[in-house]
Amino acid sequence: MQEARIVLCDLDGCLMSEGRLFEETAEFVEGCGDRLRVVSNRSDSTAAALSRQLSDLGLSVPPAHILMAGEFTLQHFARQGLRHLTLCAAPVLVARARAMGLVPDAREPEAVLLCRDPGQNVDTLGPLLAQLARGVPLWVANEDVSHPDHAGQPVAETGALLAALRAIRPGLAWRSLGKPYAPMLTHALAEAGLRAEDAIFVGDNVQTDGRAASAAGMSFIHIHRRAGQ
Repeated sequence: MQEARIVLCDLDGCLMSEGRLFEETAEFVEGCGDRLRVVSNRSDSTAAALSRQLSDLGLSVPPAHILMAGEFTLQHFARQGLRHLTLCAAPVLVARARAMGLVPDAREPEAVLLCRDPGQNVDTLGPLLAQLARGVPLWVANEDVSHPDHAGQPVAETGALLAALRAIRPGLAWRSLGKPYAPMLTHALAEAGLRAEDAIFVGDNVQTDGRAASAAGMSFIHIHRRAGQ
């Protein structure tokens, strides 16, 4: 940790859970200083909103040092010129899409993006599957089924919605830029002008964080929390 020129760290299960920091988070963030980059699979918020939330909790992490899977995927669409979407996401992310010049509720979407959307239910899955049946590509902000709360109990994530779609349509195909894939990690390195060997990734999930670190060619530290920690 002391030798790394940049420290990438997951959010939920590592720094916080359910809007509350873990006991050691403030000391960890202070120790990392300007080297810290938060790299999260969260898809129900934005970097600016999370930076404000962390500031209210006493932590200083600028939006430029935060990557979140839902917002990151929207930025990818904007760079690729893909504007017309069916965006299944929380209102804050829908508003962010509009601010980026994207159309989140297009009549003729070029892609469906599935995020952690509290508005999805059994009645909304049918129309979504109908769009996919017409050949509209499916993108998923992340494949995480859940993340742990402070008691170690699962909190449903985007992957739970994906699992529901797959239960109805087993052959469903999708793309994702979230962990365990490497794009957010490699983007953070490129923005900092550093190499994988300059970095370390800290995460609580070997299957997502660990695999992403391996795919990006960087070292990984696994945080393993017991229930109640």
